Amino acid sequence: MAGHSHWARIKRAKSVTDARRGRAWSRLSRGIIVAARSGGGDPESNLALRYAIDAARAENMPKDTIERAIKKGTGDVDGISFEELTYEGYGPGGAAFLCLALTDNRTRTAGEIKNALDRLGGNLAAAGSVSRFFTKRGVITVSAKNAGEDRLTEIAIEVGADDIRRDGEVFELTCDPSVYGALRDALESAKIATETGELTMVPSLTVPLSGEPAEKMMKLVEALEENDDVQNVYSNVEISADEMNRLSG
Repeated sequence: MAGHSHWARIKRAKSVTDARRGRAWSRLSRGIIVAARSGGGDPESNLALRYAIDAARAENMPKDTIERAIKKGTGDVDGISFEELTYEGYGPGGAAFLCLALTDNRTRTAGEIKNALDRLGGNLAAAGSVSRFFTKRGVITVSAKNAGEDRLTEIAIEVGADDIRRDGEVFELTCDPSVYGALRDALESAKIATETGELTMVPSLTVPLSGEPAEKMMKLVEALEENDDVQNVYSNVEISADEMNRLSG
C-alpha cells in the first residue's frame, strides 16, 4: 500500500522530539481509559487495551499508572469522561491529514484545532472526505541489522502479514490489525528486536512536498500534535529522506 513508508519515516524522525514532551503519558493514559471503557479491563480479551498498554510500556509508563488508567476506564475509580473526535482536512500543498483526539470538552478542543489550522494554512474538510483515503493497518519496523529480508518474509507469510519492504536501514512489515498481535509475537519468539510497532492509519496515495510547502505542513502537524487533547495525527504527505534531514536539522 502506497504511502506508509513515507509517513513512518517522518514519524521516526520526529520520535526523539516527541519523547521529550511531557504530554506523552497523559495521551497514553487516555487511550488506555477509552479502550478499557469500551472493551473491559482484561488485555487478554481486549486487544485495543493490550495495544494501548504496550504503547504505554514502550514509553516507560509506570505499572501503577497503567493500572490506575484501566480502573478509571472500567469505572473502578472516578474519572473524567473522554469523547473521541476526528478532525480531517488539508494542509499546505494539498496534503491531507487526520487528527484523532480524546477530550473532556468538545468546544475547547474544536476551538484550539481551528486556531492552529487558521494560523498555519490548514482547512477542515467534510466528515469522511479524507478518512476514506486511509486504512487502519499494523506497522512494525525492524532494523536491517537485526534480521534479514528472507527471515522476515518467512515470518510475515506464516502469520498472514500483507507486505514487507526496506526503507533505508529498516524493514517495514504491514498487516491487518487482526494479525498485528500475532506478527509481533512471532518476531518476539524469533528473538528479533523491533524498533517500532503500532496500529496506524495508512494512506492509499501520497502527496509529495518539498521546500516551503513541506516545512509548513510539518509545522501544522507539529502544532496539532502539541495539543493536549490530540492522540495522533496522520498525513499522506510524502517527503524525501534528504528533505526530512533538512527539516529535522
